[in-house]
Amino acid sequence: MKEDYQPFALGSRFCILPPDLTPSPGDHLNLIMERGAFGSGEHETTSSCLEALEQMSFTGREKVLDLGSGTGILSIAALLLGAGKGWCIDIEEAAIKNCARNCTLNDVSDRVVHICGTLDTLKEDEFDLILANIYGDILLSVAADLVAKAKSGAVLLLSGILWEYNFDVRQKYERLGCEVIKNRMLEEFSTVLLKKI
Repeated sequence: MKEDYQPFALGSRFCILPPDLTPSPGDHLNLIMERGAFGSGEHETTSSCLEALEQMSFTGREKVLDLGSGTGILSIAALLLGAGKGWCIDIEEAAIKNCARNCTLNDVSDRVVHICGTLDTLKEDEFDLILANIYGDILLSVAADLVAKAKSGAVLLLSGILWEYNFDVRQKYERLGCEVIKNRMLEEFSTVLLKKI
């Protein structure tokens, strides 16, 4: 079955490809994504997160938590950029299956743990990078637990935040010991990059 989208660039380093196309060699990183209910990268919040990830440096030892992982596009991108290992959590079993498939397509399966459930299902902690492209009200409700999962100096990349939630999200995470590195307002949503002090 042919995928119903054409390759497209995201940020300055990524090219999103359907599984039935052979990646072309070049300077870009190919992200092979099956199209599905959980998106393949077109949303403005996904683009914003990928652009932020491109600016980060990885050593190969980083532990990455992807909360509300969906297709896994953000954690896969982090791993392709050089992060060490990812933990992908989603409450939807179908999303977990889709994420696992995309991890296989991108040859990172051996570096990803998949968890169907909520944040309190996760026993691991001391994460170097936390990715959460989910709604602002959820980011508020999980804030304390999410920050607790991050090690000192960790980066938190939060998106999916409608403008109306932006101030509240920033304020809450700052109260929990994070500093805002960048606050990017998009057309409808926003992306907040923080560092745990």
